[in-house]
Amino acid sequence: MNRSICITCGTQYALMENDPEGCTICREERQYVNPEGQEWTTLEKMQEGKQFQNQVIEEERGLYSITTAPSFGIGQTAYIVQQGGFNLMWDCISYLDSQTINRIMDLGGLDAIALSHPHYYSTQVEWAEAFNVPIYIHEDDQQWVMRDSELIHFWSGEALELASGLTIYRLGGHFKGGAVLHSESGNDGRGLLLTGDIIQVVADQEWVSFMYSYPNLIPLPANKVKEMADKVNPLKFNRIYNAFHKIVVTEADRAVQKSAERYIKALEGQLFHT
Repeated sequence: MNRSICITCGTQYALMENDPEGCTICREERQYVNPEGQEWTTLEKMQEGKQFQNQVIEEERGLYSITTAPSFGIGQTAYIVQQGGFNLMWDCISYLDSQTINRIMDLGGLDAIALSHPHYYSTQVEWAEAFNVPIYIHEDDQQWVMRDSELIHFWSGEALELASGLTIYRLGGHFKGGAVLHSESGNDGRGLLLTGDIIQVVADQEWVSFMYSYPNLIPLPANKVKEMADKVNPLKFNRIYNAFHKIVVTEADRAVQKSAERYIKALEGQLFHT
């Protein structure tokens, strides 16, 4: 009996005798099946192989990033946000070992885990059990949970405040329950927005973008992008961190609005003529 992990996306499945026939997450059009075929591993195999290690880096006051080297699965970054004595892990990565647990305990441990969308659920239950904390996922994405747990709490509505000044907002878009995390006191009181890739920081890091599928380049409709930009418009945030260690360093709230305007103009044929 194993809890299989998809090597392409890093999602862990429930305990079963054999590997799943295929990965539900990768078979869906927002992800992809490896052209060389479906491959599986387990967390135990990853730990025994001693190939991987997690790097925990202080990005700024009250914010730490966690990445796995060498890169595994989608290769995303998870974050620990510290605010008012509350430690939240935002998004998740597949690899976990005792060194990582000890490092995070040195930072004060975790009080909760919250996820932006299903591509980063990975081994979320392993992390929650290691720190004995709840997981918060929007109920609109419940169908994408491949390993159930009593620690998973499905929240509803458009916003959930986890601690004073630390709030999850449902924007939808990339996934129906797609969410971002706003920290009022982050970036030394100027505000932080952690976006996974619900709002994606692009190569020119003064801009962001929005997509239904990133690997398959399927855009979102203009009205949805406007809705997403309108939802974050009242929020104060100077900086954005995405899931791949890209950062809009300053005036990030303005960057979202101007990027949404550009995106909509492009879709409506007003930005360029080719």
